[in-house]
Amino acid sequence: MIIDNFRINDHGKIFIIAEIGMNHNGFYDKAIELIDIAIKAGADCVKFQMRCLEELYSQDALDVSKGDLSTQYTIGLLRKFELSYDEYKKLAKYCHDNNIIFLCTPWDIKSADLIEKIGVSAYKVASADMTNYALLDHLCEKGKPLILSTGMSKKSEIDNVVKYLNSKKKKVKFALLHCNSTYPAPFKDINLNYLKTMSEYDIPIGYSGHERGIAVTLAAVALGATIIERHITLDRKMEGPDHSASLEKKDFESLVKGIREIEKALGSSKDRVITQGELINRENLSKSIYANIDIRKNDVFEESMFVFKSPGQGLQPSELVKLLGKKAITEIKKGKPIFKSHYQNIVNAKKDYKFKRKWALPVRYHDINKLLETTAPDLVEFHMSFNDLDESPDDFLNSKYNCGFLVHAPELFEDDHLLDLCTHDRSYREQSVIHMQKLINVTINLKKYFPTTVKPLIIVNCGGFSKDSFIEDSLKDDYYENLIKSLSSLDSDGVEIIPQTMAPYPWHFGGQRYQNLFMNPKEIIDFNKKTGIRMCHDISHSFLACNEYKWDHLEYTKLLAPFTAHYHISDGSGVDGEGLQIGEGDINFRELLPIINEYSKDISFIPEVWQGHTNNGEGFWISLDKLEGKL
Repeated sequence: MIIDNFRINDHGKIFIIAEIGMNHNGFYDKAIELIDIAIKAGADCVKFQMRCLEELYSQDALDVSKGDLSTQYTIGLLRKFELSYDEYKKLAKYCHDNNIIFLCTPWDIKSADLIEKIGVSAYKVASADMTNYALLDHLCEKGKPLILSTGMSKKSEIDNVVKYLNSKKKKVKFALLHCNSTYPAPFKDINLNYLKTMSEYDIPIGYSGHERGIAVTLAAVALGATIIERHITLDRKMEGPDHSASLEKKDFESLVKGIREIEKALGSSKDRVITQGELINRENLSKSIYANIDIRKNDVFEESMFVFKSPGQGLQPSELVKLLGKKAITEIKKGKPIFKSHYQNIVNAKKDYKFKRKWALPVRYHDINKLLETTAPDLVEFHMSFNDLDESPDDFLNSKYNCGFLVHAPELFEDDHLLDLCTHDRSYREQSVIHMQKLINVTINLKKYFPTTVKPLIIVNCGGFSKDSFIEDSLKDDYYENLIKSLSSLDSDGVEIIPQTMAPYPWHFGGQRYQNLFMNPKEIIDFNKKTGIRMCHDISHSFLACNEYKWDHLEYTKLLAPFTAHYHISDGSGVDGEGLQIGEGDINFRELLPIINEYSKDISFIPEVWQGHTNNGEGFWISLDKLEGKL
């Protein structure tokens, strides 16, 4: 079912209706204020109500001397609170101009025709008119989707309405909202589980809530509601029957935020997929198979040769049964994790790769010499840990290397200090500067081992992250200014510091955070023009950012090309699946690589595949094979 341009289904965004109804109390300005609250909260739609009292009520009911007390009270409020037709027209235009859908419930046929003149993309039918077939038939003739609330109705009545609407020649699209029409509704009477019964109608179902608070409404989303309707008010103490069952600004904002979080959390019922964050934690926390003794080449694997230990870098303990009886094809030192490469041939490095640009290989101090025995990159990129900064390079490095080098700065330092050169916390930022200066000094010292590199690049995740939500765009300039101050305080002669493009949801301390800087291409270009500082374009990161913000990744790559000093290349998926093997994500490399070739002819790159170094660098060799001849 589509309302305006919003598609309502079981797999998409929840359609959130902010029900204003009569809660404007007859004041146009209050109606505008309520629309603004709905917009700020992130609702998709605002809804009003229109009545022609002379058509809706009997003459006796309208006669104050004859009607009963409750009817007199209701009609008195309706007369007092009704807006004019012209005011509704202006409200509809205001909604259109501010990109929120305008709907209005007609309580009678005359009102329906007036609303049609105003212009709506669907009709909402109140619970009180669930069995009003004359009104339903009139609305069906307009050929627009219907949303019907089911409060005050029995199951047989709901069944009959569904059958009736399904029988219409035009097959009108419609949805049902589970509802309890008391204001506020007692929790015991809401019966959210009835949503499961309603799902059997095979139409969109939702929930129209009149209860106190937001917990029940959030639970309705988890139970399958695809449409949510809640009344909003400026003040629950205002005159009128709906205010006490309505949500004020703060609570409605919390509701919308919670719904959007649940949308993401519901995910899929398909196969269980390990997320990137879980993969990181799996390696850090789980166990794998380790050699319990020195194993010689051609030894047959026996259970006594192995032990289960952390971290889980190698084969999982469940793989031990498959391992037994196989032969080692290489020596394995005691205490080393077991990989498939220890007993079967894998993809190996080529001595020479053919690229039209310099390519680099990610290395650590402890594995550089072994990796360089197998292949000859133009550059090596040291991926530093904070512990590496206290090591003596002489303990690991040969006297001279023919290739060049660059350095990837650690993100995490001792005492759980995440590098953040952008934060407003001055003492924290100063500590980050100290860590950064130490890295610069180590990098300059490494130049003696790599005489062909005059000014090595240092790739930095500069910070600008937050724990619980993204910051406002208007605040970002101050964070960039903090970064400029931090960088200017460094003694960085002899190196070139290049910030890295970032993904929206980085993984820190085993959990997800929110990244705020170095994602938006306009911000990056403005930063470069202001400072002259170039970038490391991480292709996977930028792809995830483009997915989050609905940017065109190919156009993004073109825009950043003039400001790019180095590329990190790997695949990506969704908004947080980074560092995937090329071909295992969703990046269109067939179209992307020619753009890099055209706009960044001489810019170096590395295959930045997560855990690419395992199995003797198998992940790197697979990536290089896939990229060879295309860059």
